[in-house]
Amino acid sequence: MVSLFDAKKNKGFTLVELLVVIAIVGILAALVLVSMVRTRQKGRDSNRSSDLRQISLSMEMAYDDSQAYPTSIAMPATIATADGTYMDAVPTDPQGGNYTWINNTGDDQTFCVGANLELADFFICDPDGCRASAANCT
Repeated sequence: MVSLFDAKKNKGFTLVELLVVIAIVGILAALVLVSMVRTRQKGRDSNRSSDLRQISLSMEMAYDDSQAYPTSIAMPATIATADGTYMDAVPTDPQGGNYTWINNTGDDQTFCVGANLELADFFICDPDGCRASAANCT
């Protein structure tokens, strides 16, 4: 003989069980979202450093051909000399801004291009190479 109490007990989940499952799913979703944000930041920082390395390489190729860096007050739209074009379109920051560029018109033997990173301080490229830095181009 089955009592009425036993029949009710085995019919479904209790409210407490459902709330526990919902809480666990919520915690897992929050962890995934936090992880995705950090991954996106790392991706944008990687894109920034890659862009700056390409700009630096273009500047060095221009220097090799004409023995002077292309000069510009602000970030140039292209990197070109009388000997050729080394970068048709200079990239911009993944979040829509521009990279830092020093005015190199007074001394055509130097340049510096930099970016603010999201997960570190700065990344710069100049004639000495590309590297993480405590300060942006000055």
